[in-house]
Amino acid sequence: MPVVHSFDPPDRFVVGTVGLPGQRTFFLQARTGPKLVTVALEKQQVAALVERVDELLDELMTTEDTQGLIPAVAPLDLDDDHPLEQPIEEEFRAGTMTLSWDPNDERIVIEVFPYTEAAVVSPEQLDEDLEEPEPEEIFLVRLGAGMARAFVQRSARVIEAGRPPCPFCGNPLDPDGHLCVRANGFRRRDP
Repeated sequence: MPVVHSFDPPDRFVVGTVGLPGQRTFFLQARTGPKLVTVALEKQQVAALVERVDELLDELMTTEDTQGLIPAVAPLDLDDDHPLEQPIEEEFRAGTMTLSWDPNDERIVIEVFPYTEAAVVSPEQLDEDLEEPEPEEIFLVRLGAGMARAFVQRSARVIEAGRPPCPFCGNPLDPDGHLCVRANGFRRRDP
């Protein structure tokens, strides 16, 4: 039986980072009262989750089955620019994540499962009937639409706060410099 870290709804659910741009570690963090859970994940996982939550909310805005209000932008009173709460103690590193909509409560449901080597499927195993391993823990968060929009807005800002993009190739610029692929391995000279 897995340990379920459930927040329905959380007082706060945010993405935050620790470290300098280019070396940042991303975390999902939920808090309800004194209960605080932090899960580490990759920047690409955050970007994918944010994109899918935003798309799901946009889709729900056009559906007639939705009774409640789905805001097009994050409500101002839910804007959150505060840092992650301390202590930042990683419960586990995220692997698989699921996203769904519960029409009964009208909540976005996000489930995050720990990364395990057993869940990785090689290309040779795609045709095999594999049994998915039982997770040891589940990070379960259920959000109202307004809170989900606020999560999307903050997460997008956190993702963009990394290294600035190269104006020529779009890859991130390091503080030490950048070997631009569009320059074919040569550095541009200052005029």
